Amino acid sequence: DVGAAERTQPIRIGALTDSWGPTPGVVGLRDALKELGYRENQDFVIGIRFTQGDIAALPQAARELVQQGVDILFTNNPGPAKAAQRATNSIPIVFYGAGDPIGSKLIQSFARPGANITGVTDLDLELDSKRLEIFKEMMPALTRVLFPYDPSEPFSAAQAKIYRDSARRLKIMLIEKTVRTQKDAQATFDDMRSNDVHGIVLPRSLSFNIPGLALQAMSRQRIPTMFFGPWYVEQGGLASYGPDFYESGRQAARLVDKIIKGTNPREIPVEVNNQIEFVVNLKVATALGIKIAPEALYRATRVIR
Repeated sequence: DVGAAERTQPIRIGALTDSWGPTPGVVGLRDALKELGYRENQDFVIGIRFTQGDIAALPQAARELVQQGVDILFTNNPGPAKAAQRATNSIPIVFYGAGDPIGSKLIQSFARPGANITGVTDLDLELDSKRLEIFKEMMPALTRVLFPYDPSEPFSAAQAKIYRDSARRLKIMLIEKTVRTQKDAQATFDDMRSNDVHGIVLPRSLSFNIPGLALQAMSRQRIPTMFFGPWYVEQGGLASYGPDFYESGRQAARLVDKIIKGTNPREIPVEVNNQIEFVVNLKVATALGIKIAPEALYRATRVIR
């Protein structure tokens, strides 16, 4: 039992991510645990294993966290959650941002996730079609949109299908580009011309740093890009439509608290983060010479000026 009253050691939370360091969700988790009365380093410690866009390294990183004897695994994105699930069937796993947790067989149902896993989801697949719709609303002339993704990542392949269907409905030509190596990813963006591609939408997976390369390409080739999270817009992306990941982490802290107090993860229903943000960077729009349709701008939850 993680929550034994006579614990002398802090609870060890192993965060597994395909990112480049602490994610907004990890920060949210830490902040909310402190608000619940837990003291960092005395009552809990968070150790982070990040694979820097290398999803092939996730299984090994997950096994190392298990071998280190962490008490709870905390994951972002579908890839890290699956890697954690394969690495242990006993250590509690709390995920956030797993997109389609039933479809990706992370859980059996929202009410009773089953086994050693629970978490906070944001139904990302349902957001993808809306994301493309908002992109088109921002720039009505948008007709050719690039979607680069790693086909070995199941969630990205599921996203490709959603984007394909939405593009057809919105009369957008979706240019799908499958990326199988880091070199492929780099070449995809290097070879891109603004007259071939009017905009870019991105997979949720950080495989081969596709979102990061898109951010660089956006400033270099001046191609408007729609991201899935506000962090990228704060770093100079044009817009994002998706969950507030910091909020997902905060929400997950309540689940972690229950596990620490002895509740079995299988008994803890999976929650949904309904806080969806549409963030627009007007400075970037001006730099790119884009006039965003006023009705789209009016709907933004946050505008960076």
